[in-house]
Amino acid sequence: MIRWTLLLGALVLLAVTALLLPFGALDDLLHTDPHLARMVLIELRLPRVLLAVGYGATLGLTGAALQALFANPLASPDLTGGSSGAALGAVAGGYWLGLSHPLALAAAGAGGALLALALLLALAGRRSDTAALLLAGLAISLAAGAATSLLLALAPSPFAFYDSFTWLMGSLVDRSVPQAAAALIPATIAGALLLRHVRSLDLLALGEDVAAAAGYRPSAMRLKIVSLSAVAVGACVAVCGAVGFIGLIAPVIARRFTGGHPGRALLPAALLGALLMTGADLLTRLAPPGRDIPLGVITAIAGTPLFLWVVTRMRWRLTP
Repeated sequence: MIRWTLLLGALVLLAVTALLLPFGALDDLLHTDPHLARMVLIELRLPRVLLAVGYGATLGLTGAALQALFANPLASPDLTGGSSGAALGAVAGGYWLGLSHPLALAAAGAGGALLALALLLALAGRRSDTAALLLAGLAISLAAGAATSLLLALAPSPFAFYDSFTWLMGSLVDRSVPQAAAALIPATIAGALLLRHVRSLDLLALGEDVAAAAGYRPSAMRLKIVSLSAVAVGACVAVCGAVGFIGLIAPVIARRFTGGHPGRALLPAALLGALLMTGADLLTRLAPPGRDIPLGVITAIAGTPLFLWVVTRMRWRLTP
């Protein structure tokens, strides 16, 4: 309990730092134009911090839920094709269906993520081995990525690729309060519903027969968890773009502190995901003036070594 209280305190400290940084510029603005300073805080910095915390928590939570569902530590939203499907849905909705309201785009992203995760469940199946899960997820991600590029190339707007580049790489810059609300309200509701499955996911880890004997329906659980994960991830991706590896890193770390119980790792994974995303967003601000470092680049640099470690560790376990 003390460990997670400290983690929550670290998250609050990091979020406040992200809200106020750089301190000097904000202090000068408060003295020269307090009204403009309040606008900068509320209209620019607050949505960015809220999205960093909320999107990171969403990736950590859904990653833990998917890893528990598939009984595989590699089943994160980005590696299973969920994020790529959400990006495809958002591009289709924004550039081809003419959707412009943040909630409508969030719904389109959720629809794309739901299709991708449902296809993964159909292809790889429950308790799939690592190779089958990776191959199915890779195939879905590549297909969704190719379809996204095709839709952008053929979009009515000739600037579609240019306009979408930063978003596709993951970015929290220049997001508005309505956009943050459109991403975080559906994600929060879906995340709260996912947290109700803590006990059932722990039982599912012991086998579908055990879960069924306890009164749970494994098939209904799969449908609910996939649908809720798709809604949460899709809404965030539609606003912020796809950010990789947070949904892989946070659950792996969280399970090491919960005795290996996949269900109990959901809330700790959400806290860790929020902390990692907020920290990564702070690192993007170290770019030289006039340059932007995509958020997805930072998370990929940090997440790739851990991904390789997880794969190597699984291979060692399987080696006789």
